[in-house]
Amino acid sequence: MNEPLIGVLALQGDVREHLAALEGAGARATPVRRPEELARVRGLVIPGGESTTISKLASAFGLLEPLRERVAAGMPAYGSCAGMIMLADKILDPRSGQETVGGIDMIVRRNAFGRQNESFEASVDVAGVPGGPVQGVFIRAPWVESIGAAAESLAEVDGHSVAVRQGRLLATAFHPELTGDHRVHRLFAEMVRAVD
Repeated sequence: MNEPLIGVLALQGDVREHLAALEGAGARATPVRRPEELARVRGLVIPGGESTTISKLASAFGLLEPLRERVAAGMPAYGSCAGMIMLADKILDPRSGQETVGGIDMIVRRNAFGRQNESFEASVDVAGVPGGPVQGVFIRAPWVESIGAAAESLAEVDGHSVAVRQGRLLATAFHPELTGDHRVHRLFAEMVRAVD
């Protein structure tokens, strides 16, 4: 079987961990830093990190518009933590000049669960991920304030949505790549394989 190539946006954040998690889920994975590398992949992971920095670097590397075009054209994308913010159509409290790729009809709040020293782990039941709860690592994590009719909340923590899917787009407020549990990445790899 010719396994589709999935990229990990490699501008800032936990790139290595996502590459390892995708490979652990049976997918082929490669870092993406330039538009020509983006053009070669069938799906893309936008990792956790700092959403303002990722936004500025994507713009500086000439990737922001190509990312928007590929997502709008139906390329599957998965964003964790800062990646969730990047896939949101709207940020409730953006930093000056902060932009998103967009694609998921949701409003997110940056650092909603608190600062770095308020990071935590929680068992999260994620719809579409079999085998019981996943361990969610929340580090300066966002939450979803509201989602539109086209998007579906897959999981909640403390009454706030922390995982959302809209068509070929998936986002989590937590970091499954830090746990050694590859089920969320397996779900995303299946989403990529389902695209003709």
